[in-house]
Amino acid sequence: MGEPIIMVFDYIYFRKSAKIFTRGTVALASLFGCGLAIANSGHDEKPHVTIAAGRLQGVTEDGVTSFKGIPFAAPPVGALRWRAPQPVPAWSGVRDASNYGNDCMQLPVANDAAPLGMPPAEDCLYLNVWKPAGEQRPLPVLVWIYGGGFLNGGASPPTYSGAALAKRGIMMVSFNYRIGRFGTFAHPLLTKSDEDNGLVGNYGFMDQIAALKWVQGNIAKFGGDPANVTIIGESAGGMSVNTLLTSPMAKGLFTRAVIQSGGDGSTMEAQGSLSQAEEIGVAFARSKGIAETDPKALEKLRALPAEEVLDGLNMLALFQSGPRNFSSPFPDGKIAIDIRQAYKSGNFSHVPVMIGATSDDIGGKTGYMAVGARRIARMISDQGVPVFFYRFSYVADSVRAADTKGAAHASEIPYFFDNVAIRYGDRTMVRDVALGDKASAYLVNFVRTGDPNGPGLPQWQPFRSANDAMMDFSAEGRAVAGADPLASELDVAMTSP
Repeated sequence: MGEPIIMVFDYIYFRKSAKIFTRGTVALASLFGCGLAIANSGHDEKPHVTIAAGRLQGVTEDGVTSFKGIPFAAPPVGALRWRAPQPVPAWSGVRDASNYGNDCMQLPVANDAAPLGMPPAEDCLYLNVWKPAGEQRPLPVLVWIYGGGFLNGGASPPTYSGAALAKRGIMMVSFNYRIGRFGTFAHPLLTKSDEDNGLVGNYGFMDQIAALKWVQGNIAKFGGDPANVTIIGESAGGMSVNTLLTSPMAKGLFTRAVIQSGGDGSTMEAQGSLSQAEEIGVAFARSKGIAETDPKALEKLRALPAEEVLDGLNMLALFQSGPRNFSSPFPDGKIAIDIRQAYKSGNFSHVPVMIGATSDDIGGKTGYMAVGARRIARMISDQGVPVFFYRFSYVADSVRAADTKGAAHASEIPYFFDNVAIRYGDRTMVRDVALGDKASAYLVNFVRTGDPNGPGLPQWQPFRSANDAMMDFSAEGRAVAGADPLASELDVAMTSP
């Protein structure tokens, strides 16, 4: 069960406030080699950065400078609903960047492990930046893409904060992208109007590319290195990373990639084409009294209140039977192409990749996510690209139950982000913190150099089809390197119908 809880409390408070810093806390930080400098107890409340759109005022606290709620595209409302992201209008004066912008329009899921911190709204294309305070040299940049089935999720959940990783000496960026019917929607009149030169339907992916272009154009102003950018995503975010790795429109926008539970490269549903998405869009319009033949159908659809477009949709709809009344992202031939074919042919961005899944991910230990991670690891490594394969098997004692089979989907995120104390609060144990220290150290090393290895960490060998090398973040809370013990079972599952 680990050390007494009071030691964890000391550790948590040390990370949040330099005013509470005891000998016990020093011993704990030393024990796990966190490498954290003592935060400056003073606060510079007014750090400023000037970018192309205007001047921003952020916040510096506990050794981390952050700028939040930065618009990277114009609000996608009114006539810009179902349009590619448009340029940000410049602002005058100083824009307050001390808090997140709204998350994108959605119906939150009850008991979400990563609850939103901001109310959802259609005006949501904002991003956030964290960096170590006072750091002047160009910093490697990690860009986070959230999951949620392309129906839920946002950048504001506390467990997605980049403050802890910034204390380790990197910069982190997170952003919102449109989801649900706002992020994926097609209709014959949208296709016919061709307002964005052939870009139609996959508006959430368009947002992701717009955010990465913003990073390339602006991150140097914050002290980030645009030539050293790693993208990371989990679940729908991991699927997005697969899309970005293979998208012709994303080439050159990043230098490394991390895929967490990103599936096997297939689409999320049978309705995987523009024409099928158009049929769903026409049926939705009809449900709102808007006929396909109405010449003003598009105008009327854009005039619907956001709540009517949402129409009660959230991630639970993915698990319901019957025809769907919404679309998931689909191959469009421009942004999103056939992922598996691109990997097999070598027609993708050849950048180092870290990839894995949890031990009891969606479908179980040999299910969709586990098989998908191995399948894509093999396809990418067969092209001579460095791949670091992992499995996350650890389950915190505070959430373990009699029927627990392994680590659940998405449970690794707080560990890689070094935010386990935020996730588990006063139930956090020393062993939780220790594994978070290791997992985040591997991630930070990978962000810096493309190699997760570093001093004091077990050696993580690159994956090859011939060696099955992997890193298991084990059920006992250790980082264990070796050949994948599930390789033969996963290979059988890969060949099954």
